[in-house]
Amino acid sequence: MHPEGRRFVFAAVLVTLLATALWLPLVVPGLLLAVGVCLFFRDPDRVPPTDPCAVVSPADGIVCMLTQTPIPCELGADSTPVWRVSVFMSVFNVHVNRMPTAGTVAKTCHIPGKFFNASLDKASADNERFLYLMRTEGGQTLAFVQIAGLIARRIVCFVQEGQTLALGERFGLIRFGSRVDVYLPPGVEPAVQVGQTMVAGETVVARI
Repeated sequence: MHPEGRRFVFAAVLVTLLATALWLPLVVPGLLLAVGVCLFFRDPDRVPPTDPCAVVSPADGIVCMLTQTPIPCELGADSTPVWRVSVFMSVFNVHVNRMPTAGTVAKTCHIPGKFFNASLDKASADNERFLYLMRTEGGQTLAFVQIAGLIARRIVCFVQEGQTLALGERFGLIRFGSRVDVYLPPGVEPAVQVGQTMVAGETVVARI
């Protein structure tokens, strides 16, 4: 379990104990709640591919959209349209997010916003989100964005500008279901399809 979830598990256990003290039959739903919270914050090890050209999914979930669009202007990148791969996470997925490739975080930007269903296209522009611009080891520009959803109200960032991370290394977490977008470098096409299941840090979405 990721350390970020410990206080939530403690709270769920405390609520279970208090509810059970008031009415014993509440012990079963209380235990189910505690187990569900533990499962939500699970953080299994992942084995990234050895291919140095691989770009992997930053999130567990389903590819919900493939779109050509510029990298968000808040990151100050080129306005040339690139492929965006959007991965939707349900409450049943692992919510620890991982680096899509090795490189240095050049810029980060937090944008307050709304909480529409993260599977909708307008969530990329309207929802609460955390943006990252990175330079790969080969000098390419790549961006990825954590997007809050209808239930997810908290985005947690683990990294700082100027920090260099390895492929598949943890960079953040979104609580209780949401979406992560990956903006591929110019000229790079996705190697996945809408509806395909992704495993964070392992599933190859493109090759540079």
